[in-house]
Amino acid sequence: MDGISDVAVGVKRGSDELSMYNSPNSGMSSISDGASNGSDSKKLRVEEAPPSRVLHIRKLPNEASETEVIALGLPFGKVTNILTLKGKNQAFLEMGTEEAAITMVNYYTTVTPHIRNVPVFIQYSNHKELKTDAGNQRTQAVLQAVSAVQSGGSPSSDVQEALAAASSPVLRIIIDNMFYPVTLDVLQQIFSKFGTVMKIITFTKNNQFQALLQFSDPVNAQQAKLALDGQNIYNSCCTLRIDFSKLVNLNVKYNNDKSRDYTRPELPAGDGQPSLDHSVAAAFTKDSNSLLGALNPLSAAAAAAAAAGRVALAGQAGSSGVLLVSNLNEEMVTPQSLFTLFGVYGDVQRVKILYNKKDSALIQMSDANQAQLAMSHLNGQKMYGKIIRVTLSKHQTVALPRDGLDDQGLTKDYANSPLHRFKKPGSKNFQNIFPPSATLHLSNIPQDVTEDDLRLLFSNAGGTVKAFKFFQDRKMALIQMSTVEEAIQALIDLHNYNMGGNQHLRVSFSKSTI
Repeated sequence: MDGISDVAVGVKRGSDELSMYNSPNSGMSSISDGASNGSDSKKLRVEEAPPSRVLHIRKLPNEASETEVIALGLPFGKVTNILTLKGKNQAFLEMGTEEAAITMVNYYTTVTPHIRNVPVFIQYSNHKELKTDAGNQRTQAVLQAVSAVQSGGSPSSDVQEALAAASSPVLRIIIDNMFYPVTLDVLQQIFSKFGTVMKIITFTKNNQFQALLQFSDPVNAQQAKLALDGQNIYNSCCTLRIDFSKLVNLNVKYNNDKSRDYTRPELPAGDGQPSLDHSVAAAFTKDSNSLLGALNPLSAAAAAAAAAGRVALAGQAGSSGVLLVSNLNEEMVTPQSLFTLFGVYGDVQRVKILYNKKDSALIQMSDANQAQLAMSHLNGQKMYGKIIRVTLSKHQTVALPRDGLDDQGLTKDYANSPLHRFKKPGSKNFQNIFPPSATLHLSNIPQDVTEDDLRLLFSNAGGTVKAFKFFQDRKMALIQMSTVEEAIQALIDLHNYNMGGNQHLRVSFSKSTI
């Protein structure tokens, strides 16, 4: 194979150059290990080396192959060398350029890379290149195979096998923030931009819409995952979360709304699976270029919103938009505080604190999707010192008190509130729905308001301000409280706060930290 003389492969002559990775005092800082079950207790020691085209990969599963490690780098550019340290579960991967390595590290800081469903850790190496013996034929063969594919050659069967080992052709897709229904046809349209989609199976698991989608080639699956993971299908909602499935082939029995094998059009539709209402299907498919709001906002968002009212979510048929919230602090809680907090995740229509059980309340959202969203984000959070429980209620609506009956202000109707965040279909606010966090995003700040004014305002809400940062135009800022609970409290107290001149502060949770 000519044209790959720039690929050196093999085994390092002696491990003296690796000693720096084992020395306890090499300026390591400590960051929390994202794979530690959501707790920050398990700390991970990481070096802060400057960018280099050599990457140090750690915590590899024992059985990881060179091909699987190379596959991590493949989408970002040419891979020119690899060194695996089997005993240490580590590897060094050399990219063709420093830019490719930087792109790869930046991508994998937002999306945790996995090999064989095990999270692995990638950082810059202190080496600028890998000096290795070129005698390791097996590794050389793998790199040559990869080079052939990267330089546009058609992969031979052994190359295809090498790449197939690196990733499955089957993607597992989870849809977050599912404000509008997502059909099998929509998924097929989006993913077929990256290669031939052979089969799709959709299902609901843990109250989440999921799909398994099989490409004809694992390389297409790799490219689709890289391009689409984290993107929105519709403007600002229906976010794709994508990883590889353990399955390498899907078994589809029926062609209907839930599953389809595009290679076998003769399959039966199965028993009593209703087909999607055609007018609804049209709303989703008539604007085929607009899928992925992040790439091109969906002009049919309004049509989708109308359709959403008529299509129950898969597995959610009959579920209402009413939530039951319990373990509230009954001394402190008011309909207004619940309206403000739950209003971060949808438009609250009515709130009723139960007369005989004042630590519980019913909250009616605009629809079942918003209720689902609020439940997933707020169940288990702390409000006024108590961990609240949020579940779907069996009630379809929240009843108002009969005329003339005073229920001590425990029931409030917010249907016409000017404070709804999601009145406009496809509103920008859909893009900014995040779990409760210690950092708050502030907007609509008057020009004459200073950092000190805002720090004072937020510390008066009973919290400690840890950090503050204005955006460039000073109309927006980030403010970090010392705990999530303090941030929740500050949001309840200060969202819509009148800053003077009839300018009301807008407060939401941020995904950033300062």
